Amino acid sequence: MIQLVLFDIDGTLLHSGGAGVKAFARAFSMEFGLNDGTERMKFAGRTDVSLVREFFSHHNVAASPENFERFFRAYIFCLQQTIRESQGGACAGVIDFYESLKTLSNPPLIGLLTGNIEQGARIKLEHYKLWDKFIFGAFADDNEDRNQIAVVAKRRGGELYGRPLRGEEVLVIGDTPMDIRCARAIEAKALAVATGSYKVEELLAHKPDWAVEDLSKMPVLEALGRK
Repeated sequence: MIQLVLFDIDGTLLHSGGAGVKAFARAFSMEFGLNDGTERMKFAGRTDVSLVREFFSHHNVAASPENFERFFRAYIFCLQQTIRESQGGACAGVIDFYESLKTLSNPPLIGLLTGNIEQGARIKLEHYKLWDKFIFGAFADDNEDRNQIAVVAKRRGGELYGRPLRGEEVLVIGDTPMDIRCARAIEAKALAVATGSYKVEELLAHKPDWAVEDLSKMPVLEALGRK
């Protein structure tokens, strides 16, 4: 039975109208004077840290702690602006699915598993009034590798639950093959949703436990193994 549900953010919980991508581009321009390259990068399912490292590599910028700090300071400033300029909101089915989880007689813990840095995740989720729905999370601050972020999320969930959780007690919900992969890295169940840039057929090729158009198509009790 599932005791911990972990949600990805971008394309799974919400659409931000490209606020994050725009903030990346503005931060690179503002802080480093680099005005091209982000349009060729694939953001879906990636961690913020790995994206910055890739951009630095393309432009021969030293991937030093100081340069990462410079970038993310500028990124947070830009994200606070771009999120206000962008259209977006919760993905289809998200609010009802979440409320169905919370109203169960024995609800699972609900957390975040995301490639966003924590400050960026908070800005996005607070803007759409979703941040307070999650009691904990694991972020790109914890590790550059998405699979290792999943390990951190599972461990923190176990600490809150009161004992280490087995993989089959964890459900990861995400919209990319990378979300499916990181679920498998911790032997968790994987629920893939086609609310991001991947279609159901593309997600099915990576063998999740379920792949649906959006969360309105997934019975909560079935996802939790309680049906």
